[in-house]
Amino acid sequence: MLRAVLLIILALPLPALADAGAEERLVRSVLNQLQPPSFAANREYCGFIGYDSRGRLKAGRARRGNRDECTPELPQDLEIVASYHTHGGFDRGADSEIPSVDDIEADEADGVDGWVATPGGRLWYVDTQDMVVSQVCGIGCLRSDPNFRAGVQGKIRKSYTYQELLILEGN
Repeated sequence: MLRAVLLIILALPLPALADAGAEERLVRSVLNQLQPPSFAANREYCGFIGYDSRGRLKAGRARRGNRDECTPELPQDLEIVASYHTHGGFDRGADSEIPSVDDIEADEADGVDGWVATPGGRLWYVDTQDMVVSQVCGIGCLRSDPNFRAGVQGKIRKSYTYQELLILEGN
């Protein structure tokens, strides 16, 4: 059995093994840089992640959006694999600690998965094939808004299906 598993692993292309965490590392770096201006302006910032012509994973230029939305600039020099965006500054009246129905629908429409950073410093992954959002890491794993107060939105689960998000938002 062990021999079969080793043969399968050895048969995988080396870039697939080497890049297993590259997207997450890049996204964490990009979102950590965007969190402070996002909090200060209370605006979303967004963009795309993709591969350049040399096969290198890169982040496209971030675009400043509005309080509750952001339309990323489509980079012409990247083969897009995912989107990324922040959720602005902490607001007691906003459900900004969980990705929204609009977040998952926008990524699905673009044909990519997504990454979302919250004011509490959570990082979420948006899987548009299974239509599920999952917390990659919790409060404080990314830069957090100094005004953030844990617990205001109640208990935040580790993942939500699209249908659960619809119910949470009253749709």
